[in-house]
Amino acid sequence: MRLFGNQKGFGVLMAATIGVPLYVCGGGTIPLLMEWLSSGMSMGSATAFMITGPATKITNLGAVKIVLGIRRFILYLLFSMLFAFLTGLLVDSLI
Repeated sequence: MRLFGNQKGFGVLMAATIGVPLYVCGGGTIPLLMEWLSSGMSMGSATAFMITGPATKITNLGAVKIVLGIRRFILYLLFSMLFAFLTGLLVDSLI
């Protein structure tokens, strides 16, 4: 949790990146994040993780890839991670 808390910019980036392959459903995310927050995770990192998880749900990714193609699929992933990262930084700067 030191990774997600002390180094806020890097922690937010890591949370946004980890949220992509480590999708946890909405009900499972809350207890996980509550534990991480009590261990020292920053609110910005938690925000980034919460954004990338649902955005990169396997069914969503499959639909995006089939409908839009591989190039737009990659852009979707990059945009989701960038948006989560910037939103996490904003949350950390406000809190």
